[in-house]
Amino acid sequence: MENIQNILFAALWFAILGGAMGVLLAIASKIFYVKSDERVEEISELLPGANCGGCGYAGCAALAEAIAKGEAKTSACVAGDEALAAKIAAIMGVAAEKPVRMRAQVMCSGTSEFANKKYVYEGAVDCYAASKLGGGDKLCPNGCIGLGNCVKACVFDAIEVVNGVAVVDYEKCQACGKCVTACPKHIIKLIPYDSTHWVGCMSVDKGAVTKKYCEVGCISCRLCEKACAEGAIHVTDYVASIDYEKCVQCGACVEKCPRKIIWSDKSQRVSVTINPEHIEEA
Repeated sequence: MENIQNILFAALWFAILGGAMGVLLAIASKIFYVKSDERVEEISELLPGANCGGCGYAGCAALAEAIAKGEAKTSACVAGDEALAAKIAAIMGVAAEKPVRMRAQVMCSGTSEFANKKYVYEGAVDCYAASKLGGGDKLCPNGCIGLGNCVKACVFDAIEVVNGVAVVDYEKCQACGKCVTACPKHIIKLIPYDSTHWVGCMSVDKGAVTKKYCEVGCISCRLCEKACAEGAIHVTDYVASIDYEKCVQCGACVEKCPRKIIWSDKSQRVSVTINPEHIEEA
């Protein structure tokens, strides 16, 4: 009988303590309540939900919170378009910002038939693993390794390896930047989507050395630089690069390049091929 009374007494005290704690928690929740911003949920519903990280935030939910707090632009979603930015701006009650659409571009033209190799690689299908063995199998230290780390990183299925070089499907690309981060050679860049011109080489060696690496590598002859009336292309560290804020896409650099690696055709997303007969000696 005494044992039963002890059990009942303990159960009563637990019930009293549980009730007291419940009351205290209820009071605390009222005191420390933080009103949620309804705009966060509205913006989250509009965002694509890819969680690609191209905006610089951990995911779409984090971006929605940042926009609601005024810490990120209404056009910050790289996977979005002008219509999305306008809808988010309406929720925030601010003027719509026009997003600048970007795309990924692999700055290498050294496909299997043009890039010279130093050995035959038979290891893990991983660019980082191959890069540990003398920088990869290609002689060029800045050539695409071609084992597809960028392909694996792309959540939009916008990149593939063709003839030993990664190429981008511009229509699918959302400029999230994951391929940029995944490339151990750092030869994938984000450029304006509407740009039709890009330099297909990132070799930083002198022309004579680059010629030994690749039949189509930039030889830093500066003919493109001299041809550009807008001052939009310059040779720095033995490789040409385009300033897209100045480029008017006139094509003068394309015509002057003796190696024919300044591209002016966005269809190159499908394959990177060069006719050797068109390559002039310089």
